Amino acid sequence: MKRQSIPALAILLLAVIVSVGSQTFLGACVHGDGSFGACHWACRAMLGEGVLLAALSLLALAMKRERAGLYLAMLPASLLGLLTPGTLIALCKAPTMRCRMLTQPAMEILFGAMLLVSLVGWLLARKGEK
Repeated sequence: MKRQSIPALAILLLAVIVSVGSQTFLGACVHGDGSFGACHWACRAMLGEGVLLAALSLLALAMKRERAGLYLAMLPASLLGLLTPGTLIALCKAPTMRCRMLTQPAMEILFGAMLLVSLVGWLLARKGEK
């Protein structure tokens, strides 16, 4: 396995955790009456961002010549995911709600890690081109 494919595998793993986690164990709470708040839509947006990053990482594994460009595309996608919970899409106002205590910090860590790994992957891919 080449060094340039390790970041793609790491992003794929993190993106799967984001996609599955945003809808299950890291997702927002459902109110007692079955309704949901804005945090539900933040989790839906993070599902889409996770799927996008998983697709880009699979393409990076398959396409060796375009790998640097794919890592470069992962940077703004990761940044978008990092800013989604709480900044782009509001979460519950109470600091003790599940979305504030679990979802937001977990997604910030996961998307932040993907942002850093994308940058490292881009640097490795650029170095491999020379």
